Amino acid sequence: MGRDDAWHWLNDASDPEVVAYLEAENAYSEGVLAPTRDLRARLFEGIRSRTRESDAGPPSYKRGWWYYTRTEEGLQYPIECRLRDGQRRYNAEDVASMTREGRPGGEEVILDANRLAGSEGYLEVGVLDVSPDGRFVAYGVDVDGSELYTVRFRDLADGRIMPDEIPGCYYSSAWTRNADGFFYVKPDDSMRPWQVWCHRLGDHPSQDLLVFEEADERFYVEVGLARSEQRIVIATSAKTSSEVRWLDAAATPGATDPHILLGRRPDVVYEAEHDGDSWLLSINLTAEAQPAGLGCEPSLWRVTEAAGPAGIRPVLAPRDDVTVVGVDAFAGFSAVTERSTVDGLERVRILEKGGRSTFVATPEAPYTLLAASNPEWDARAYRYGYSSFVTPRTWVEHEAATGDSRAVWVQQAGGDFDSDRYRTSRLWAVADDDTRIPISVACRADHQLDGTSPGVVYGYGAYQVPYEPTFSPATLNLLDRGVVVAIAHVRGGGELGRRWHEAGRMERKANTFSDFVACTLKLVDDGWISPDRVAARGASAGGLLVGAVTNMRPELFRVVVAEVPFVDVVTTMSDPELPLTVTEWEEWGDPLHDQTAFERMLAYSPYDNVPAAIDAKHWPAMYVTAGLNDPRVGFWEPAKWVAKLRHSGAGSTERPVVLVTEMGAGHMGPTGRYEAWREEAKVQAFVLWQLGAGTSS
Repeated sequence: MGRDDAWHWLNDASDPEVVAYLEAENAYSEGVLAPTRDLRARLFEGIRSRTRESDAGPPSYKRGWWYYTRTEEGLQYPIECRLRDGQRRYNAEDVASMTREGRPGGEEVILDANRLAGSEGYLEVGVLDVSPDGRFVAYGVDVDGSELYTVRFRDLADGRIMPDEIPGCYYSSAWTRNADGFFYVKPDDSMRPWQVWCHRLGDHPSQDLLVFEEADERFYVEVGLARSEQRIVIATSAKTSSEVRWLDAAATPGATDPHILLGRRPDVVYEAEHDGDSWLLSINLTAEAQPAGLGCEPSLWRVTEAAGPAGIRPVLAPRDDVTVVGVDAFAGFSAVTERSTVDGLERVRILEKGGRSTFVATPEAPYTLLAASNPEWDARAYRYGYSSFVTPRTWVEHEAATGDSRAVWVQQAGGDFDSDRYRTSRLWAVADDDTRIPISVACRADHQLDGTSPGVVYGYGAYQVPYEPTFSPATLNLLDRGVVVAIAHVRGGGELGRRWHEAGRMERKANTFSDFVACTLKLVDDGWISPDRVAARGASAGGLLVGAVTNMRPELFRVVVAEVPFVDVVTTMSDPELPLTVTEWEEWGDPLHDQTAFERMLAYSPYDNVPAAIDAKHWPAMYVTAGLNDPRVGFWEPAKWVAKLRHSGAGSTERPVVLVTEMGAGHMGPTGRYEAWREEAKVQAFVLWQLGAGTSS
């Protein structure tokens, strides 16, 4: 299974020549992008003017406190806060109003990330967990993009930073009910989260207790405290199998081993939510495991700890036209999020303990439902959000007993924003095999279907993750300049349920790429966008997507933006020592041990399918990004890809190919909001420049 790889030397970040190469590429890209500097500044100001820089997010209530996140003009990072309200004198609208007007009396700062990062440094908070009694906060900080977090503790009673410090942690955590133990996760050398540990405040980390270890390299681990605060939940998941264990949240850590709720089985994936006296399970049985006559979409079941697997009972029967996305359980009711596999829209079903089932009213389609904070076990209302390309994010509280709903927080869009100036639509393309592929589209209200407008088409298509339209001040930069913005909801994602994912992975991965082409052609053929003014944009697995379609149909695209793209598929998936490779084999295949998988990946891997000779006049301009410390997509993948593209002839004065590497960041790029806005403005300026779209405005 060997391959020639002339640019393999770029894989070594410790080599000074590699670092110098990347820095030279950055200098080259700045020179190429010099004509866009003024436009870049205007685009940055466009984002800034439409963002309320000093603002506060939707507050949520728990145990006598309103919790919220706020920002201050000029500061890069959010500030986590809370406001004491022991008698619950206020409602969410009151608190939102107070916090937006300024710092209310009695506000307590839980964590100010600006004090940790300074004005320029990289910083990501990957763990933020207030103890159930409200006394302590645990926070984990990453300062280089490696996604390894150092966890520290703060006593909120006196503001003291405690001496406890735990390095090398991963996402997810849980406090015991009495805050006498803190559970955290450690990754292995391949960045697979595999161990759950328990720490006692005041102890040295060397005394911490190993609670659980997952030996199977296909599985990763996370831990959390159930909303009921009765159970610590340890979930282990692979792509096609999962298992949940639990501990009594009030018991002394280490007193018992974790109890298995349902043992793992091939082709059975489930998530568990504790509802006080039993568990609600969202179970996905793939076609291989599902009994005859039932669909493979996730459905809802109930099981008690005493009965075990033999006592599992259906709550919502499996259906092919509905998939259960998740469930939130409360003392008096449960909220089930469902997705239609026909139109891709989500809705929330309220299940009362007495058995009554009702649906929450949804906004006018197309819309995207958003997860919201619902920390209080005894809550009487369920909080959710919604948005669209042209609808600012709105949070709603729905009273479970009465069915009444009210908006409690709406994203403030500054500047001259007026939603009536824009419109959004849902289209359907037809793929090569006659499958209908949804497309979400936004444009100015005065847009004409005359085939002259520039367009940007986004895509992702992996891991059953839906790529859905939500409001962003940055998108308005494009819409105001007459650009049509579209998302191609290709197979491999989760927009139409489990089967949509299955139809775009492993041996069916090619569907992801042909779907994107079909969606682009639909937009062109129907006059939404000009055939000569199309941009394709994708990140990570979406970068693989746009890289593959560029090789397939370069004439379709005038410009391609590939951010931290997964483009050297065969090399990465053949190296089990690289972060996350083994856990990814069930999504992509195992080319190291399976010749069929090797040949399949080799057929679409963007790096391996760069044409031997490229006509630069007919190849798209390309903006490619990388992160030197990226643990998910090695920086060498985009670096090698760009080198090979240029060697084959891509890149010219009119259609340049640039590589921009974040030398102190990882997969997510800059973390400070102003730096993120500047980076987005830089990308947008390149796209608008190449599409000839409003560069003078």
